[in-house]
Amino acid sequence: MIIIGIDPGLTGAIAVLHDGRLTEIYDMPTAPRGSRNAVIPAALTDILRQWDDGLAFVEMVHSMPGQGVSSAFNFGHGCGVIEGVLAALRIPSTLVTPQKWKKAMSVSADKGQARGRAMQLFPASSSRFARVKDDGRAEAALIALYGYQTMTKA
Repeated sequence: MIIIGIDPGLTGAIAVLHDGRLTEIYDMPTAPRGSRNAVIPAALTDILRQWDDGLAFVEMVHSMPGQGVSSAFNFGHGCGVIEGVLAALRIPSTLVTPQKWKKAMSVSADKGQARGRAMQLFPASSSRFARVKDDGRAEAALIALYGYQTMTKA
């Protein structure tokens, strides 16, 4: 069973589990678009096409209080790109709230705690979560593990 976990956003990531083992992690592919960065649909397609026989679990996100209109639009655009690529590749996807997967993985909203938990649950891949900026990788891996546990309970 292949499970794909996706932490959306420009600093997000894509993690792939094969039968519960973490095998791949990709940083979200981005590039400058105008004055800001944006998710690159073609690069995301190239990544996900390799795993088109998998199931995706994507963090369900929304704009944050105090977030500017432009930032909220760009974040929403990136989320739309992710959902669109998954749909085009016919990869079944499930949206999961942060509260739900974080409770199941025993982590709070603290990004450092997510990195620590990912290192604990995936010790062979702990170097992939070593840097502070690897929180997106950690969250993607934990989302994928949440998905795997959800699918194997059923």
